[in-house]
Amino acid sequence: MPLPKAELHLHIEGTLEPELAFRLAERNGVRLPYADTEELRAAYRFEDLQSFLDLYYELMAVLRTERDFADLADAYLARAAAQGVRHAEIFFDPQAHLARGVAMDTVVEGLWRALGGSERNHGVSTRLIMCFLRDESAESALRTLEAARPYLDRITGVGLDSAEVGHPPVKFRAVYEAAAALGLRRVAHAGEEGPPEYIAEALDVLGAERIDHGLRCLEDPALVERLVRERIPLTLCPLSNVRLRAVDALTEHPLPALLDAGLMCTVNSDDPAYFGGYVGDTFDAVREALGLTEDRLRELARNSFLASFLEDDEERRRRYLAEVDAYTFE
Repeated sequence: MPLPKAELHLHIEGTLEPELAFRLAERNGVRLPYADTEELRAAYRFEDLQSFLDLYYELMAVLRTERDFADLADAYLARAAAQGVRHAEIFFDPQAHLARGVAMDTVVEGLWRALGGSERNHGVSTRLIMCFLRDESAESALRTLEAARPYLDRITGVGLDSAEVGHPPVKFRAVYEAAAALGLRRVAHAGEEGPPEYIAEALDVLGAERIDHGLRCLEDPALVERLVRERIPLTLCPLSNVRLRAVDALTEHPLPALLDAGLMCTVNSDDPAYFGGYVGDTFDAVREALGLTEDRLRELARNSFLASFLEDDEERRRRYLAEVDAYTFE
């Protein structure tokens, strides 16, 4: 039985496995520029974040209907549950779908078909976080937030993702202020390829409660001190960092240094179909590559629940933490 854990940094579009991509393409009459799943899987080799994003957005063309989004989310939840995930806070990118003529209603209702039955079907509680694409305009983000208003009973928070360099958090001040006024939780990608200054800006300007990635904080000791003092969680994605060349090898990942500094780190899969593993695979990989002790792994699992947006259900959080404390490693 896997270690119980929460996953807090997971892009649902990034769970699109080649086999499902081809099934959806056939269902929707979409022609993919790959002969078969093996040729497509071979394309999952990336030089940097942008080379990944190019393929990521290309493959979204197969997602057209509520059923497509439901199938995508249900496939992720089944895999996640098998790897010990008890709670998942799932990102989605509505702008990428709206730009293709797929309505917000189709996306949210489709995802909710799976998320609404997730506890019953998979034993996984869920939250939904709507991300803004930082390489799109701030005006587009505001329009997207407005389009999401009818669905805010199903959306817990907002995030910021896509190409980081050259798109500082301050660009999205207005939309984050509007999201805060609506009672939405706030997270943001920062410090993956962008500088540590983006992390501080995400906290100060956007009011981010968690930092997605954040590994470059180590370049700024004062920032590290602040993150520790304020208990700001980092949702790290080690396999993603290696595949996108932010880190040369998993054995060189700064996760141990971040933990040693007292940071509240969590381990997540990011875009698991593209980066070589789901969150349980990621735990196994960092355990082996970095020599993490059982105490460290338990700390990471506890952190994942402590950093979760479960303030509306503290009894559930306590139950999950008790499962982690009672877990016996094989």
